[in-house]
Amino acid sequence: MAIYHLEAKVVSRGNGRSAVAASAYLSCTNILNDYDGVRHDYTRKKGLVWQEVFLPEYAPAEWQDRGVLWNAVEENEKTKDSRLAREFVPALPVELNKEQWQQLLSDFINEQFVADGMCADVAIHDPYPPGHNPHAHIMLTVRPLDENGKWQYKTEKEYLCIKDGGERGFTAAEFKAAQADGWEKQYQYKVGKKKVYMTPSAAEVQGYERVNKYPKSTKYGRQNPISERWNSEEQLVLWRAAWADVTNRYLEQYGHDARIDHRSHAERGLDEQPTVHEGVIARALEQKGIVSDRCELNRQIKADNALLRELKAVVKNLMQAVKNTLPAIAEAMERLRSNMLIFKYQLLHIGGGKQAISKSLKMYREDMAQYTALADKISKKSKERKAALDEKKATPVVHVLKHRDLAKRIAELTEDLEELRTEKAMLLRQFQFPEDATADMFRKEIRTLEDGLKKIEASEAKYAAELDNALKQYAELQEQAAEFDPVELYEARQEIRSEHERNATRRIQNAYGDKYDILRMYDSKRSVANLLNESAEERSLTERLRAKQKEKKQQQQIQRKPKHRDWER
Repeated sequence: MAIYHLEAKVVSRGNGRSAVAASAYLSCTNILNDYDGVRHDYTRKKGLVWQEVFLPEYAPAEWQDRGVLWNAVEENEKTKDSRLAREFVPALPVELNKEQWQQLLSDFINEQFVADGMCADVAIHDPYPPGHNPHAHIMLTVRPLDENGKWQYKTEKEYLCIKDGGERGFTAAEFKAAQADGWEKQYQYKVGKKKVYMTPSAAEVQGYERVNKYPKSTKYGRQNPISERWNSEEQLVLWRAAWADVTNRYLEQYGHDARIDHRSHAERGLDEQPTVHEGVIARALEQKGIVSDRCELNRQIKADNALLRELKAVVKNLMQAVKNTLPAIAEAMERLRSNMLIFKYQLLHIGGGKQAISKSLKMYREDMAQYTALADKISKKSKERKAALDEKKATPVVHVLKHRDLAKRIAELTEDLEELRTEKAMLLRQFQFPEDATADMFRKEIRTLEDGLKKIEASEAKYAAELDNALKQYAELQEQAAEFDPVELYEARQEIRSEHERNATRRIQNAYGDKYDILRMYDSKRSVANLLNESAEERSLTERLRAKQKEKKQQQQIQRKPKHRDWER
């Protein structure tokens, strides 16, 4: 099932992560972080399918080594809460194979990120069991590069300057030209007990004392226009749409009907809060490739009940109305046979629904077990991480080695938690469950499916009983027809059979609409033919017809002989 999932994260020191640790984790490698001296070894981690580093034109060639790349990032970021990297975690369509995943990711990364100046570190994870939850990790640099392969600024200090009572912001480079045009920086001065921003020229006239050497500036500075675009909500929407487009292109290219959509339910015109009885489970099953979902089950039961009432009335009155004539017997037998076609079609349809619901139940039980295991792991590792953080905080600074070991453990737990939360999010996304869903939601859906299975089994029992009853009445008609010539009866039935079969088909189509299955109808005809042993009957009648034709021919020859003898005389 192809599902849409593209999780956007930020790798930041402020949330306890490091770019080196995140890269080592996604690539299952061993990398030393020069920033804090911690070595991150994930070589024993399982589930890695493929990994690669993509560089833009101006990036240094040595950055092809992810250890060199992310240590360069760590070195350039100085603050304790620096944003180090951007990370995307997309779900990969199970319809494609590993080589096609690589092509898909390469196209997406080159078109959307590398062409725009980002360095990209990517890996495909397909954890145990393989094919259950394939996804990719894409780590991206957050600073653009200049043409010399040097990092550009994220933000630049912007001084708020005054001229003729107007205030305007200038960078250091812009201020040189602005100063010549009469713009002045503002500094804090003591005005009584207050601190007031003003220009040096205005303060000199009043004889005020400057508080410090720092000029007035904007709070966050002026963002690099490239970084500003990368960080915008608009750009994130474009990237999300691009992932859907490239995925759908590959699904179409390799002959798959599945498609994904990056839009929300509201944007697609769907209910944001689908009904409990149908909506949630219906969408989940459809995404799993299961046709007979809860909605169809409800429709099927309604159609079954209406059709069953009609057919029971027909079968009940059929024997009472039949007259002991060959045309009447032929009509009764064909009407009964057409009802059998409907009964058998229904049973086959119900069997398909049972199989689908049983498959769904198995899927839900397996996924609930996986969800429970993920939730337990997340809870356990969260407690371990908190304990490690508390221990590190309480450990004296002089214990350098212990600090380093704890930092390593915290980094490992942090990356494990990120992966587990991603897996949990993708699992919930398959069912359109909210992010805060619990195992109770799975249990609720399981109970609903179990109830539906009981209903459909009851419907199956009713149709099976009606089919048995129809077979008994057909046997009675066969006994009643014993006094008629079998060949003549057969020929009479063949003349009206097509019309009765068309009528049966129309009734089924009216009951099921676009859910009507022509192949299932073919199977029904074949099954009824086997139940009535029509092949053996046709062979027997063919032999009877041949014998009859032979006898007729012999009689004709005998009738001609006397005339021939008279001619000889």
